[in-house]
Amino acid sequence: MPDHVDPVSSPEETADNIVSPPADSPSSTMEKALGAQGGQDVSGRRARRLPVAVLWAVAVVIVVVDQVTKQWALSALADGRHTALLGRALGLVLVRNPGAAFSFATGQTWIFAVIASCVVLVIIRVSRRLASRSWAVALGLVLGGAVGNLIDRLLREPGFLRGHVIDFIDYGGYFVGNVADIAIVLAAGGIIVLSLGGWEVDGTRAGSDDAHAPAGGEEPTRKTTTKASRASRARRRAGGAEQSLPVTPGDLQ
Repeated sequence: MPDHVDPVSSPEETADNIVSPPADSPSSTMEKALGAQGGQDVSGRRARRLPVAVLWAVAVVIVVVDQVTKQWALSALADGRHTALLGRALGLVLVRNPGAAFSFATGQTWIFAVIASCVVLVIIRVSRRLASRSWAVALGLVLGGAVGNLIDRLLREPGFLRGHVIDFIDYGGYFVGNVADIAIVLAAGGIIVLSLGGWEVDGTRAGSDDAHAPAGGEEPTRKTTTKASRASRARRRAGGAEQSLPVTPGDLQ
């Protein structure tokens, strides 16, 4: 018989001597990081789509209202009579404007048609990095106003690129405008306020302590979410490294 027989280890001791694998293996950590980054990219794309949708919605509403009111003015004010709304301060009168505001550059309609076309192209290009709802409203007003008057210059009499803009809102005899003009004026005021306040088109605010802090309740920008995801991955890696340290016999005593 053998002189020495190893005692059978109890199930409890066997379980204590088994070193459990680390909770966060390199592959699982990578999967979690990729999953978190993918989710943040999706949310970032959604956050950018909303301002663009607001821009186009505002522009479409302005164009529709502008053209509908112009058609109404052509039918209701065709007799050329002035209709008072607020005494002499505000009234209605039909005017076919061959130039710009205040009848500036009369007969040079094609120049303003080209300028309006350039404005539309610039706004479409800027919308690619648009992440601010406030800027979306302002740019939507500009786009709607520019397109509203551009339609007149392209399609109304006396011909293509020479069409007269339909104006019918009389401001105390100083000038006569339309809904598109109102939208452009409101947009100009909004752009001035946003620029003076330091709000950027991408949703950040210049000169603030946190350069990537969203302004006015805007959605977080992609730069902000990227920085947060990097910090989160660093914490997970540190935690995984602590759990995967080798267990020595002295640690089990």
